[in-house]
Amino acid sequence: MGTPYKSTSYILACFWQLLFQVTAMGSLKDKINEIEREDNPKNNGKGVFEMKKGMTLVIYAIWLFFLTAPDVFAQEAGKVDAGDTAFVLLSASLVMLMTPGLALFYGGMVRRKNVLGTIMQSFVAIAIVSVQWILFGYSLSFGPDIGGIIGGLDWAGLRGVGGNPNADYAATIPHIAFMIYQAMFAVITPALITGAFAERMKFSAFFVFTILWSTIVYDPVAHWIWGAGGWLKNTGVLDFAGGIVVHITSGISALAAALIIGKRKGYMHEAFTPHNLPMTVLGAGLLWFGWFGFNAGSALSSGTLSAMTFVVTHISAVSATLTWVIIEWLHRGKPTMFGAATGSIAGLATITPASGFVGPMSALCIGLAAGTVCYAALSMKNRFGYDDSLDAFGVHGIGGVLGTIATGIFAQKVLNSAGADGLLFGSSKMLISQIIAVSVTAIYSFVITVIILKVIDWTIGLRVDEEAEVEGLDISQHGESGYTL
Repeated sequence: MGTPYKSTSYILACFWQLLFQVTAMGSLKDKINEIEREDNPKNNGKGVFEMKKGMTLVIYAIWLFFLTAPDVFAQEAGKVDAGDTAFVLLSASLVMLMTPGLALFYGGMVRRKNVLGTIMQSFVAIAIVSVQWILFGYSLSFGPDIGGIIGGLDWAGLRGVGGNPNADYAATIPHIAFMIYQAMFAVITPALITGAFAERMKFSAFFVFTILWSTIVYDPVAHWIWGAGGWLKNTGVLDFAGGIVVHITSGISALAAALIIGKRKGYMHEAFTPHNLPMTVLGAGLLWFGWFGFNAGSALSSGTLSAMTFVVTHISAVSATLTWVIIEWLHRGKPTMFGAATGSIAGLATITPASGFVGPMSALCIGLAAGTVCYAALSMKNRFGYDDSLDAFGVHGIGGVLGTIATGIFAQKVLNSAGADGLLFGSSKMLISQIIAVSVTAIYSFVITVIILKVIDWTIGLRVDEEAEVEGLDISQHGESGYTL
């Protein structure tokens, strides 16, 4: 493969970029002249004209920044591996499918009158976060480092993110492929939080919350853990596929949301049973299926590491499912389908940070721990009195914390040279780093989420009124019904 500055396509790209810029600047000049002709006869004054001129310059500058071809002047391209690229794009598709799967998982768990409102939150999150990611979210998360805290805006609007690999993140796939793969992680994370405030948050509040939370919580934490130069990454913290970045941030934020927005009307006094368990089980199946792309895809190449990650992901899921079913059987007298589905998600969430660093028997142990600890967390929810409606904190928050600490115990460098040995394999240092990362991320996510929710509540309001809540969000917020019988 030739270098871009020697190829015919490069020369053509240069020509078209130059033509675009000349045309744009010509249009700018014409527009400014037009404003001057319009304003001077009207004697609106120099101040008005200068203001319009300044606004026009700003708008055109932004337009040029985002629309100018980003990769024309790129340096020599790295080698793109077609197999790795296909694998990552397929994995991105699987991770994207997880958010509609989550919509069904959550949608079946709520009451009939709230099914569409619940599904819509996850579905619309795909659009909201994707646009935010393209405009500036990706750059904040993975852009050139600023003090280990955040990425710069160098890649805003995907400027400079093109077909050439970025060696800091994935040396064998196009940078644009890495970007879209990571976009799917950013999409599902705020969608997970919706389980905590199901059936009672205004859609307008959810819309604003999703934008703010993705920008102020998700993007910085993603940079700390995964970004080149991120301060937690530099301390040796390991999070293979999002135990910290996805599950701890969303789970802890879900707890904050449940506490701030308050309980559903009638909670602890009325029955709140899932209205459609088959829908929930279908959603769980889609999540399980997509999770192979979530974890194995994080190897960013097809090979030994992705194969091992695929296997340990499944092992943890089945181990947690069986553990949950057996504990529930012994505790409540009957095993339930709802319990089995929840147990599988707990096992998948818990193995996520460790999936690229542990072997099969370690995954079996992690799944067993996930089924036990997450079951206990959900059982104690009523005792503490908070209404985490669909168990976002109990499954994702607790599972993420458990899995991140388990990584510091079970990790083996022999399985992944980019990792480190955990406590059982001769080193306690990494376990300490993992605990610090859990603590810092949990505190940051909780505090910032509380602030965001308080600001929204003070401005547009968080919660629907009592009448709208009784009527259901499907009708009161969206004017439609999930079922016509």
